[in-house]
Amino acid sequence: MKYKAVLFDLDGTLLDTIDDLADSMNAALAANGLPTRPDVEEHKYFVGDGVRNYVLRALPEDKRDDEDLITRVTVDYRSAFAVGWRNKTHSYDGVTEMLNALAARGLALSVLSNKPDDTTRETVAHFLANVPFEIVLGATDEAPGKPDPTTALAIAEEMGIAPAEFAYLGDTNTDMQTAVAAGMHPIGALWGFRPAEELTANGAKTLINHPMELLNFL
Repeated sequence: MKYKAVLFDLDGTLLDTIDDLADSMNAALAANGLPTRPDVEEHKYFVGDGVRNYVLRALPEDKRDDEDLITRVTVDYRSAFAVGWRNKTHSYDGVTEMLNALAARGLALSVLSNKPDDTTRETVAHFLANVPFEIVLGATDEAPGKPDPTTALAIAEEMGIAPAEFAYLGDTNTDMQTAVAAGMHPIGALWGFRPAEELTANGAKTLINHPMELLNFL
């Protein structure tokens, strides 16, 4: 198969955002008198499925039915993240080189994240400003989030490239499920937030240990 495009996840794939995410969530939890989650590794299993699910997973189990509390923590999290989203975040080693090399080869590049759309766009514009992404999208109220393939398929349609001609690079079960459902080739990023076992169990057909290995595959 000759691939014409690559669709990327953002957090845990292109950017290491986990410290800023965890710091923002812990600030929100503390602001509401709740126990914090100091183990950053734990947050790698909380994120990936949108802000609401992140909040639910970070809350104590006996608080996850309290909608008022969920709303307050969500608001406080968003406020903390709006201030601290670039304190510790950085691109993974080799990501910039990979993206530049792919663009030089003429592949079409795009980003799809489950973080809010405005935050996704702002983050990409700040950390990956010189990359010629054709489309950058995050979560909106108008479309279901990943692993629903609707937005991934809409990206393919807008770019005029068949889904089967896309490689999809992500680091979680959600990403692999999205790629499978969209008919794209699922590639697991082993430098991200989840282990190889999770990626292969959810449909990864290829695993890579470093961003530049994607060039060899393509």
